[in-house]
Amino acid sequence: MDREELKNKRQIRKQKIGLQIGDFVDKSISKRIKDKDLLAPILPDDPKSHTWYRVPIENGMAGDGSEYHIYVKIADPAKLCIFFSGGGVAWNEYTAARPVSGGKTLAELPNYYWNNLRPVTQIMNIDIGIMNMRDADNPFRDFSIIDITYATGDFHVGDNDFPYVGEDGEDHILHFHGYKNFKESMKIAKKLFKDPEHLLIAGNSAGAFAVPALTDEILTNVYHNVSDITLLSDSAQLLYSKWKKTATDVWHAPKKICDDISSDNITLSWYRKLYQKYGNSLRYLYASSTRDYLLSAYYNDVTNKVYKTDSDVQSAFYEQLKEMVLELKKLTPDFGMYINEWEIPLITKGGTVHTAVREPYFTKFTQDDVTMARWLYDAVNGNVYDVGMSLLSKEEGGTIMTKS
Repeated sequence: MDREELKNKRQIRKQKIGLQIGDFVDKSISKRIKDKDLLAPILPDDPKSHTWYRVPIENGMAGDGSEYHIYVKIADPAKLCIFFSGGGVAWNEYTAARPVSGGKTLAELPNYYWNNLRPVTQIMNIDIGIMNMRDADNPFRDFSIIDITYATGDFHVGDNDFPYVGEDGEDHILHFHGYKNFKESMKIAKKLFKDPEHLLIAGNSAGAFAVPALTDEILTNVYHNVSDITLLSDSAQLLYSKWKKTATDVWHAPKKICDDISSDNITLSWYRKLYQKYGNSLRYLYASSTRDYLLSAYYNDVTNKVYKTDSDVQSAFYEQLKEMVLELKKLTPDFGMYINEWEIPLITKGGTVHTAVREPYFTKFTQDDVTMARWLYDAVNGNVYDVGMSLLSKEEGGTIMTKS
């Protein structure tokens, strides 16, 4: 057996072990959450303040056809955060056939999106980052929050039942019902939080893409009387030339959402349309790390069909980030930025973190001596400024404008 064959054999063995251990951990955590009665309780008729509740959505559906629910926390009625959760994306049959599992993640095999809300996903949704009520450093503890969970792979804008052949060789359906789930969630929001005075619409990862896509509908159909509005997209950069085709033919997103996609930067396209309508009547915020290890892996996949991050694609991500920040600043110099270069050994794989707003380091890590929590809270209260812009060099043809 030559050296290359031996290397491949070891890699296959490593992946098999990773699959077994990862799936065991995934199932064990879900089982413990259920057995120890750690699931958030169902929203009662007389909910307590500052308590997380689960709200089953009768007409909602996760990607694999299983039940769908959201989370709510009732606190100060004047301050509401609508949060779009992240959880990957599927854009064709190949990616649809490879949802996230603990095993695939540990084995570093392609896994693109969460397709259900099994108990382990509760850990990613509540009591962490901006959602953490036990963190004394979290200035959003007193905000009412509706967490629009995500398990549909469509940036919350899909309305399609998509057939694909799974890795098992069997026929399956991916229910791209993100838009339907969003609409049903907004009914709950309006019922529980009738007239907020201050509105934060935020999202991380896939949910960060949803912020500019769905804000207009929120402000037009649900909270049209609110005038104090802040938007945050945390980590929404994934350049792909076929986004419009994906949104139209794969997700069956609403026509307006599809029509608004005018470039390979879907987030930038949606923000441009949003700004055309609302101008500076909204506060706009964007956050990113410089060499996002996860989004760079997705970019490598859509570009080179290799689901893996490395220094080359991380450098490409960095150059694209500089261009994206420049373009967002062209919309308005008041577009607040939080750029960081945080690394976590063994996780970020030579790159930097993916998202921060709903991570433990939301209140702990700093850039330019400012936590993301402080930056976001200041912005919500009218003081929008930039953090970490020195990490980005000047763009050829212009300087990135800052607000400090």
